[in-house]
Amino acid sequence: MLSRTADNLYWLARYVERAENIARIVTVGNRMASMALSLGNPGNEWESTLIATGSEEGFFAKYEAATGPDVIHYLVRDRDNPSSILSCLETARRNARAVRTALTVDMWEALNGTWLKMYEAEEALSAPERLLDFLEWVKERSLLFSGAYNNTMLRDDAFHFTRVGTLMERADNTARILDVKYHVLLPGDEGVGGATDYYHWQAILRSVSALRSYFWVYNDRLKPWLVSELLMLRPEMPRSLVSCYDGIVRHLDALAESGGGQRGECHRIAGELYARLRYGRIQDIFEAGLHEFLTDFTERSALLGDEISSFYLI
Repeated sequence: MLSRTADNLYWLARYVERAENIARIVTVGNRMASMALSLGNPGNEWESTLIATGSEEGFFAKYEAATGPDVIHYLVRDRDNPSSILSCLETARRNARAVRTALTVDMWEALNGTWLKMYEAEEALSAPERLLDFLEWVKERSLLFSGAYNNTMLRDDAFHFTRVGTLMERADNTARILDVKYHVLLPGDEGVGGATDYYHWQAILRSVSALRSYFWVYNDRLKPWLVSELLMLRPEMPRSLVSCYDGIVRHLDALAESGGGQRGECHRIAGELYARLRYGRIQDIFEAGLHEFLTDFTERSALLGDEISSFYLI
């Protein structure tokens, strides 16, 4: 496969997944801000939303304070933000057009249909009460695209690059959400285990559609170390770090095999990160520092992305 085609497929999948992730984070940020306001305890929910999406630097270069309307506009509609939902969907569609013949009909129709309806959906955002409907629509369209490529693509290099892109973006999102909750969300006058803390952990699980899964797996009240374990180390949770890296390693191995067995630094880094997650214990991670673990993980994950690009996509 041409590196240009592989690059377009990889980033197409990443941008579609990113749009869905941002929709999930904004939904949770809006819910947490509303709850904090109703409790008379407004915190830094909107600033934490920016941090979770990695958009705080660009936002504060344009705005002075993280208010709800400004954050929502920047993360949802602002074309100056390359990671806004509308920017992600437009970039994904450009990548799809560049590799139209590598996509199945269902993939193209799912993505092109999203792009055609996007401007109509954007107009609805002029009414603030329509925001949650729009965010649900974005999640549905992302799930439609994911289902289309999972159910219609040949299991060849095109599929492997698409899947690696999706899983890289998903793992980064899960790690960011966990790190932001642990260090940013809890107000200084609110103790760990309080009502606000409990609600925040619940919101984090909702952001990755894992609240019911948590109670199914643990049958216990929400505990920070168990939430972290579910989202980091439980392989049955599809958005957990270990589940994502299990897939990344498998698809990179498949690419190596189809390429005559050639392997690069990206294969070693992916294997190392997967081993740390597969054999890690949440007690050890908390004792060493959850923030330190997640910071190192996101940095290594970014390095992995660079190595994948240099080995396969350039």
